[in-house]
Amino acid sequence: MIIGLIAAALTTGALFPQLIKVWKTKSTKDISTGMFALTSAGVFVWFIYGMYVNNFPIIIANSLAFVQAIVILVFKIKYK
Repeated sequence: MIIGLIAAALTTGALFPQLIKVWKTKSTKDISTGMFALTSAGVFVWFIYGMYVNNFPIIIANSLAFVQAIVILVFKIKYK
């Protein structure tokens, strides 16, 4: 469980610096729309899987990562 929580924190935290940079600079020109769309889809499926197996670290990490990825995609559209 501890290893899962550490992995969850690291992977969820990986999107945070990008989110902050986009928010501050209002620039998304170097961000791949396809990559963030696939990331959003992937973490959403991981979230569903976490719900299916009732695994707290998977549920929390992927729900937070999904929100971050979607916000970045929204910024990508908004700041185009």
